[in-house]
Amino acid sequence: MNTITTTNFNFPKQKSVYRGKVREVYTINDKILVMIATDRLSAFDVVLPKGIPYKGQILNQIATKFMQLTQDIVPNWLIATPDPNVAIGHLCEPFKVEMVIRGYLSGHAAREYAAGRRLLCGVEMPEGLKENDQFPNPIITPTTKAANGSHDEDISREAILAQGIVSEDDYLVLEKYTRALYQRGTEIAASRGLILVDTKYEFGKTSEGKIVLIDEIHTPDSSRYFYADGYQERQNRNEEQKQLSKEFVRRWLIENGFQGKEGQQIPNMTDDYIETVSERYIELYENIIGEKFVKADISNIQERIEKNVLNYLNK
Repeated sequence: MNTITTTNFNFPKQKSVYRGKVREVYTINDKILVMIATDRLSAFDVVLPKGIPYKGQILNQIATKFMQLTQDIVPNWLIATPDPNVAIGHLCEPFKVEMVIRGYLSGHAAREYAAGRRLLCGVEMPEGLKENDQFPNPIITPTTKAANGSHDEDISREAILAQGIVSEDDYLVLEKYTRALYQRGTEIAASRGLILVDTKYEFGKTSEGKIVLIDEIHTPDSSRYFYADGYQERQNRNEEQKQLSKEFVRRWLIENGFQGKEGQQIPNMTDDYIETVSERYIELYENIIGEKFVKADISNIQERIEKNVLNYLNK
């Protein structure tokens, strides 16, 4: 199936291109960014060899929708979405931390807890919890923003301030915005029969010095969701939770002997498996957004994106 896994555009007044694990970002005129969500799939900090049909469209449209649903409480970088795979926004100076917020003992937090540690990023986790239990209050567990291909590292608020990574005044704003976004995301998820378990946000500063939300928000690549129906019953029976995230891809990789470690081979992704992953991403979209997913024309994605972006820039 037709996918977009790399781009090589040359837009008017283009200054530079940054290629992340999934997104490719074109800087225009030192003022705006053209962010293209590709169909690349990453897991364990490794980009897998084949693209997933519609994945870029799904991520971009979820992020756009949640930017719109939260702009009354937190300003964001977004200006326009001229194409299903493209977001255009203000050029910002990103903060070198990712703000991770956790409402439940899941994922990395659960692994640390199981290893006997009760301090995560300088935040104390209470005794007597089991995996996927709700925390008494959501906890913020920041990570450093690693260079492309490197692993993000846990860091405490105290270390961020002591090392001057973020000023105290700015960090207080980041914390306030993180809690407000998570609260709104939790409410929206609940209205869809979901639980927003944990998520991460990235922030930047505009040329005027305003702190804004950048990148993505509440997508299955940046967030973990559980189905609310039966959550407590599954906890009571010590069963795994039904979740909406790309965890199913990680599980498949682990079952096939791959965890991103040196010497391990990425398992072969058959066309049938890729189609299954695409269908799961569409299911994620429809559950998270609460609307039917409308597939964009993918007969020539590169041409479509270039035409739509040029039309916007020429305005």
